[in-house]
Amino acid sequence: MSVYQSLLLTVSAKGASYCVLIDPDKIEEKALPSFVEQATGAGTDVFLVGGSLIVDDSFERTIRTIKQHSNIPVVIFPGGVMQISGAADAILFLSLISGRNPELLIGNQVLAAPIVKKIGLEAISTAYMLVESGKTTSAEFISNTRPLPRHKPDIAVAHALAAEILGFKMIYLEAGSGAEQSVPDEIIGAVAKHCSVPLIVGGGLKTPDDARKKVNAGAKFIVTGTVLEKNGGATLMKEFASAIHSK
Repeated sequence: MSVYQSLLLTVSAKGASYCVLIDPDKIEEKALPSFVEQATGAGTDVFLVGGSLIVDDSFERTIRTIKQHSNIPVVIFPGGVMQISGAADAILFLSLISGRNPELLIGNQVLAAPIVKKIGLEAISTAYMLVESGKTTSAEFISNTRPLPRHKPDIAVAHALAAEILGFKMIYLEAGSGAEQSVPDEIIGAVAKHCSVPLIVGGGLKTPDDARKKVNAGAKFIVTGTVLEKNGGATLMKEFASAIHSK
C-alpha cells in the first residue's frame, strides 16, 4: 500500500488526520526523540518535516531520528529543492499554484524529479496555495509571491479547480508559519464544496477549537507546527488530535 493510500484510509477511519510539522531549525536535536514519542502517543497520524530556512545538515538526521522513535508515516514538506531524503516515507511534491513564480510552479520540480525518481521516494503531487494571513510569513517572503486574498473564496476555488483538473492528489491551503490569522473557514468550505481533492490546512492554528472548525469546514488533514514550538507538550497534542479526529 502506498503512503498516499494509507493517509486516505486514516481519514476514512478517523474523519480527519492530524499532522505535526517538525522544522529541524526550530527543535533541539536532544529534545527531538522525546517530542516524537509524545506526539505519537498523543494521536498524531503523520509527521511532516521541512522548513523555509534550514541552515545546517540536520534535515536528514531529523528524519532518521523520527523514524527511530515512531512508526507513523514521515512525509517531507519541502521548503526548497534540497530537502529530499530517501529516509522519509514520502514527499509532498509541491507546486505553488497560488503564485506566478515560475521556479516554484515548475522550475524546482524539474530539478527535484530525477532525484526523487532515482531514490524511489513516493511523491504525492500537491497543489500549494498560500492564503493571506495578516502579515508577511516566511513562506510568502521566500517564495516571492502574493498570497490569495482571504476575502475572495471564488479566487481560491478557481485555483483549486485548476489543480484538480490538472491531476493533483492533494490541495494544501496554507496561511504560513506563525500566521496571525488561519485560512478562513469560508475558503475551506468553498473549495471543499467544489473539489473532491483532499484538503490539507495549516498555518495560524492556535487552539484545538480552531482545528475543529477547519475540519467542520471540510479540511481532511490539519497541520500544526508553530503553536507546538511555543506551547508544546503531550497534553496540547492530545487535545488537537481529539478535536481533529471527528469519528
